[in-house]
Parts: sequence; C-alpha cells; structure tokens
Amino acid sequence: MDIRKVKKLIELVQESGISELEIKEGEESVRIRLSAPESAPMQMMHAPPHPSHMMSSAAPMPMQGAAVAAAPEKGHKDENVVTAPMVGTYYSSPAPGAKQFVELGTEVKVGQTLCIIEAMKMMNQIESDKAGKVAAILVKNGDPVEFGQPLFVIE
Repeated sequence: MDIRKVKKLIELVQESGISELEIKEGEESVRIRLSAPESAPMQMMHAPPHPSHMMSSAAPMPMQGAAVAAAPEKGHKDENVVTAPMVGTYYSSPAPGAKQFVELGTEVKVGQTLCIIEAMKMMNQIESDKAGKVAAILVKNGDPVEFGQPLFVIE
C-alpha cells in the first residue's frame, strides 16, 4: 500500500472523530486506531490479512466501488442494510441538479449504483449487492458519513 494513502487515511481518521479504520486492499491490510489521550496520538498496525483482523459486521473495504452490507437489523426479515464502506461525503446524484441514483421504492439490481461517497477528492460509486426495492434512505445529500454507517435498506 502506498505510504501517501496511509498518511491520508491517518489524517482522515484524525479529522473525522472515528476511533478505528481498517482497510484491506488485495493482500495488504492496514488498521488505524486512535489511542487513549494519555498515550501516543496514533497507532498504526500493518499486517497481512487474517480472519481475526477483519471486522465481523462488514466485508473487506475496497478503495472504490463496491457496497458493504451489514447484517440486517433485528425485526427486518428479508432486508439488506447497505453501509458506508468509508468516511466521506454522501451524494445521491452524479452531479448537482442531476436525477438521483435511487429514490424510495426504486427497484434495484445487483451492481446498480446507489450513491457516491466522496473521500479524499475521489468519487466512489456505492453499488447494491442485492436486488430488491429501496425501503429506506437513511442519509441526506451532502451529509458526512462514517465507516459502517447505514445508508440504505433494501428489501
């Protein structure tokens, strides 16, 4: 993994207020965790992928493109919660004033773009990993989102 990417990720974690970020890219993974205030300001561990290093509620995070699905919330049978695979800014359309990618009730197919998350000046398309109907949109256009934050419910 490029050291410039790692430095940018550290800055992103410090600015966002999240306490931990783990990214897997190919066979490399990096976990950045904010330490307690009395210890060093930032810890960084770089290790090969291993099941114990991976987060249980989300799939490995690609740098661009794919959606990450969390386990459905309790009481929501046959629903899929699509979560943010990164920290960034949520956009519901490809450009200001353009038609939204999806709206409530939209039927989506696997691989269909649901939204864009801008992270580090890169526009990352978030795609559906399940076919179905958009039952809920949990964020508004222009809102900041955090890693793992629920974005959509698809039933």
